[in-house]
Amino acid sequence: MAGLRDLTGAAADLLLGSCCVACNRPGPSLCLRCRTALERLPGIAWPTPRPARLPPPFAVTAYDGAAKAAILAHKEHSVLSLAGPLGRALSLSVMAGVATLPGTVRPGQLLLVAPPTSSATVRERGHDPLARVVRSALRALRSAGVDAVTAPVLERDRVVADQAGLSAQYRAANLADAFAVRPRWVRRIAGRPVVVVDDVLTTGTTAGEVARVLHSAGAEVLAVAVIAATRKRSRG
Repeated sequence: MAGLRDLTGAAADLLLGSCCVACNRPGPSLCLRCRTALERLPGIAWPTPRPARLPPPFAVTAYDGAAKAAILAHKEHSVLSLAGPLGRALSLSVMAGVATLPGTVRPGQLLLVAPPTSSATVRERGHDPLARVVRSALRALRSAGVDAVTAPVLERDRVVADQAGLSAQYRAANLADAFAVRPRWVRRIAGRPVVVVDDVLTTGTTAGEVARVLHSAGAEVLAVAVIAATRKRSRG
């Protein structure tokens, strides 16, 4: 089904006169050459400095070049056909995070949790790009035999400032106690294996705060999985 969706999207791109968002080549919204940036083996991507509560973070690539162009085009310009390749890249990081940990995760138990997007941001963009990418990642995981689910486990407990341009210290202060587990999920995530997912890892502050809140509610937070990490990270 994923292959059919890709072919359908590529055909639509050609008919509409689309170009690759990374290299501007006529054709699909992300050409085969540029797509290879999202198909690399994931690596560990610790931020510098490393947040104290951050679980091991995995990324497929650095946040630049084709990956950055694809993420921004999907998020800010609603190039929805990019959800497929972005979701598959995220699924690679999820699988890497789970595979490096001891023991096994029971089928249907793995839960992917993303930071909640504010309703104002969703209205402004006209869609929830992270939720769309996570759904695409779930399809890729299931095709690979990994049984995982996602759910709106978290809610925003207060309004936070825009994170862009803030240092790690100010990001931490901005996000402190900003998220909460929805009441109906408190008992359901206790002891549940969880991977925190996002599109980009910058300072790790958001992922670390999400992990802290989930851990406080009794979840077993295994790893953080993202598509790309900013270049000042050291990737192993």
